[in-house]
Amino acid sequence: VTQTKTPISFCPFNQNYTIMMKLAVIAALAGSAAAFAPAPVTQTKTALSADLSNELGAQAPLGFFDPLGCVADGDKENFDRLRWVELKHGRIAMLAVVGYLTTYAGVRFPGAEDIPSGFAALDAIPGMVWAQMIATWTMMEAANQDQFVGPWGTNQNGLGESPAEFKGDFRNGALDFGWDKLSAESKMRKRAIELNNGRAAQMGILGLMVHEELGGTLPVVGDM
Repeated sequence: VTQTKTPISFCPFNQNYTIMMKLAVIAALAGSAAAFAPAPVTQTKTALSADLSNELGAQAPLGFFDPLGCVADGDKENFDRLRWVELKHGRIAMLAVVGYLTTYAGVRFPGAEDIPSGFAALDAIPGMVWAQMIATWTMMEAANQDQFVGPWGTNQNGLGESPAEFKGDFRNGALDFGWDKLSAESKMRKRAIELNNGRAAQMGILGLMVHEELGGTLPVVGDM
C-alpha cells in the first residue's frame, strides 16, 4: 500500500504574516510622523463671546452698527481698540472743523494775514511754518496719551498703575474738571456725547473739503 502524504501549505500563514508586518510598519511610520506633527492649538473663548450691543457707541438710531463685520467675532479687545481709533479721529476732526471755520472767517496769526484758507493754504505756507506745525503736532501727540505706560502704550513704565478709566482718558492724574465726582451713568453719557460730536465732526470736515472743491455757497461759511 502506497501512502501519500498531503503536503501542508503554509501560504495562509505567510500571507497573514506579511499583512501584519505591513500594518506594523505603517503604524510605526504614523507614530514617528505624529512625533513631528505640530501640537494641537487649544482655542479659548476669553473675549470671543463678548456682547458688544450695549457698549459705548451702540446707540440710537442705528444701535450696534457694524456693516463690515469688523467685530463680528465679538473680540472685546479689538472692539476697544477700534473704539479708541474712532474717538481719536473724532477729536482731530473737531479741531479741524473749528480751524477750518476760523480761517474762513478771516482769523490769522500775526504774519500770516496773506495766507488763504482751505486747500489754497497748502501751497502758500512757508517752509518754516511747516516745520513749526510738524513740531506742534509731534508735541501734541506725545502729550495726549497715557503717560503711565511707554510711548504709545508699548509697555509699562516705572510710574505705577495707570489711573485711566478707559482708552483715551489722558488726565494722567493731573486734570479732573469734576470728572471723578460724576456717577457712572453721567460718565457714560458724556463719553457718548464726545463720541457723537466726533462722528459729526468727521462728516463735517469731509463735507467742507468736498464742497470747497465743488465750489458754491454754504450757510455760515459763504462762498467756497
